[in-house]
Amino acid sequence: TLSKFVAFDEYNCEVMQGYILELPDNDNKSNISRINEGEYECVKRHSEKYGNHFHVLNVFDRSYILIHHGNYHSDTRGCLLPGDRLVDIDGDGLKDVVNSRRTMRKLYDTMDEQFKIIIKNQFL
Repeated sequence: TLSKFVAFDEYNCEVMQGYILELPDNDNKSNISRINEGEYECVKRHSEKYGNHFHVLNVFDRSYILIHHGNYHSDTRGCLLPGDRLVDIDGDGLKDVVNSRRTMRKLYDTMDEQFKIIIKNQFL
């Protein structure tokens, strides 16, 4: 599933836009579904696997939902993958997100240590 994202600063001014790649809706089932529509708290996080990324907190019936780099549908098991363009990189007929690492770095540098995200079911 592809969606558009808009990031705002603490003054509610738009600071960047891009796209999010997620799994399709499969009733919020772990590892095979996108998360439910709603408002969530996020915090900055670091791991060896993903480097700097975000942890989406308090997702109903789910744990460790992250916003991290990745380009393909196979790169997510329920996490959100940001990018700045949509292209079918691998020729499988599905659009992928492009420049995910760069978009993730820009988001990480832009966002506060803790912030809110709003997930809406508005797909491309």
